[in-house]
Amino acid sequence: MNQRPNNQLFDAYFTARDMRDVFCDQGRVQAMLDFEAALARAEARVGLIPHSAVASIEAACQAGHYDFAALGEAIATAGNSAIPLVKALGKQIAANDVEAERYVHLGATSQDVMDSGLVLQLRRALELIESDLAQLGETLATQAWRYVATPLAGRTWLQHATPVTLGMKIAGWLGAVTRSRQRLRELKPRLLVLQFGGASGTLAALGEQAMPIANALAEELQLALPEQPWHTQRDRLVEFGAVLGLIAGSLGKFGRDISLLMQTEAAEVFEPAAPGKGGSSTMPHKRNPVGAAVLIGAATRVPGLLSTLFSAMPQEHERSLGLWHAEWETLPEICCLVSGSLQQALLLADGLEVDATRMARNLDLTQGLVLAEAVSIVLAQRVGRDTAHHLLEHCCKRAVAEQRHLRAVLGDEPQVTAHLSDAELDQLLDPAHYLGQAHTWVERAVAEHFALTA
Repeated sequence: MNQRPNNQLFDAYFTARDMRDVFCDQGRVQAMLDFEAALARAEARVGLIPHSAVASIEAACQAGHYDFAALGEAIATAGNSAIPLVKALGKQIAANDVEAERYVHLGATSQDVMDSGLVLQLRRALELIESDLAQLGETLATQAWRYVATPLAGRTWLQHATPVTLGMKIAGWLGAVTRSRQRLRELKPRLLVLQFGGASGTLAALGEQAMPIANALAEELQLALPEQPWHTQRDRLVEFGAVLGLIAGSLGKFGRDISLLMQTEAAEVFEPAAPGKGGSSTMPHKRNPVGAAVLIGAATRVPGLLSTLFSAMPQEHERSLGLWHAEWETLPEICCLVSGSLQQALLLADGLEVDATRMARNLDLTQGLVLAEAVSIVLAQRVGRDTAHHLLEHCCKRAVAEQRHLRAVLGDEPQVTAHLSDAELDQLLDPAHYLGQAHTWVERAVAEHFALTA
């Protein structure tokens, strides 16, 4: 049967297709069926069920055999997706092998099927996210080096501060990506684990064969066997969701910076252009930051979804009522939003359009005021900190009042020229000579990226 169509007009904009495939009806059902097939193989290995039953069970564990619309209707009565699926699986097997049907789902509970199936989906989701993050890191590292010495105005409180470099700004985005990659690597052993506890977590239905079957099942699914079932201990999933939230937020920062740099008044860095991209229905001149909008949108939506995961953590006893249910669509949706954000970030990073001339022009909008600190620090070493600070403050006010460049005002001030030569003033008022450790920060961020990639 075909899956029910996704009804998301915005899927192509907000979600990567590969990620939506992981969490579509087909992906969800197949992951649960993969658990059932692996359970049969594990129980046959241990000798609980005959090997002859495995082939029939495996043959029926193909999502294409099932009517997702009918399963959806049945879920409304059953209360979860595993109950109607296992019933449908049994009927599918019995149609060809009545004997094999007796051994389906033996010793497992619905949550084992759903949670282990979810972990299988998350493993694939994690692979996609890690791959995109690695590619994004590589692109940002390249761009950081390309613009390592390209000055632009640093901005604090949305006002011009001292100069930075575009490479340093990109290195900031890169550092966040690297840390997210590290976090994902660290949480894998906690996340990619089997859920298998039976009715109340004791596996009592399997008797002395419980642990051998659990070990065999974990091996079949290539998951780790945790210290105990985690039916109502949801920290593993919430930790993953929290890291995805950090990724969404970091990408949102990237998108926010790009959108601000694209503003007409700044016009320093742009998203890559493409036919029909970023246009307006009424204004032909518009070039909107439509990619950045996805990054900012995901960073806005994910925290609310993440709060649902945290709110669902205090689950009752050995099986939750409602709180577990609240997770079912929440974590997949977070994965999908982050995937879409990553896809747009990759496009932005790879095709950045940079106007270095405009950056230089914008740096001079304040007519040298952004470099007042540079002059003040050098002058302080010759006349004292307080004297230098008050003197520069006075000169800045004069420059604004007289609408003159700070360099001209400083050149007219005897208390300044008595201690700083024309050549020194020219150098101090050159943004390229007041970039501090910008180059070092780029170097360190890129080195950390490559250290993780190696």
